[in-house]
Amino acid sequence: MTFLAEPDPTSDARRLYDADVADHGHVMNLTRNWAHRPGLKDGLFALIGEAARDLDLRTRGVLVAALASARGDSYCSLAWGARLAGAAGPETAAAVLRGTDTGLDDRERALAAWARAVARDPNGTTADDVGALRAAGLDDAGILAVTVFVALRLAFSTVNDALGARPDRELVDGAPPEVVDAVTYGRPPASG
Repeated sequence: MTFLAEPDPTSDARRLYDADVADHGHVMNLTRNWAHRPGLKDGLFALIGEAARDLDLRTRGVLVAALASARGDSYCSLAWGARLAGAAGPETAAAVLRGTDTGLDDRERALAAWARAVARDPNGTTADDVGALRAAGLDDAGILAVTVFVALRLAFSTVNDALGARPDRELVDGAPPEVVDAVTYGRPPASG
């Protein structure tokens, strides 16, 4: 389910596994990678949490679904597509994953476009792109926080993808069909 072997059963690895079971009902494939160095995941998620402290679930869902689909990451697309579906409806979540953004308001469209730009070509962003975020109501501190959130989520996604974490079967089975149908890229789900 990943390219790494099962980690040593340390107390910190067990803590990550127990948190997955409590939150998801199973140990996620990506956690099997991070359990080799739990402190790295803890530190990364502390930063992600700080960057996201003013973002509601729907906004985080728009950002992660947009960046993950732009990056071709099936794991985060399925996980966050399902979360976004819960907050905005399955059709809207599928639209974000496909890049059409139907169902989003102007602010959310600007955020989705920014997340895709950062994911695809951060050196290609322009002052006009940042201006679109300002026009959508974000101040400079908010723009920084959103950009840090996107960049850190990209780091998480990159580690998971590079180490071969395949989307959990439970994740696919629990996602709305519209979300599953929209994710036509990335690693295939784990079987059984």
